[in-house]
Amino acid sequence: MKESQSLTNNLLIEIDVLSNRLRNIKQSYKTTENKALKGRLFAENKNIFKRVYEIHKIAKLLNKNNERINFSNLLFEITKRTLNENKFESNLFFL
Repeated sequence: MKESQSLTNNLLIEIDVLSNRLRNIKQSYKTTENKALKGRLFAENKNIFKRVYEIHKIAKLLNKNNERINFSNLLFEITKRTLNENKFESNLFFL
């Protein structure tokens, strides 16, 4: 598969925005007492986590290239780290 650097750059920007939002959700969830807000944060977290996982799958496909350093490798690594950092989706209520 030929890598599109424009597509990869757009996904890198998107994953950066999503990673920051996931961190903000986590912090907000810890500090709020409002049950309705917690429900919305949990739902948003779940949706964003799904999108990060989708981008991770795309990065995995793009990463089949043999080059050692390229944008798809960077995208793959960033999505992997974001998924690992934010694995609190299932244990969000145990913060």
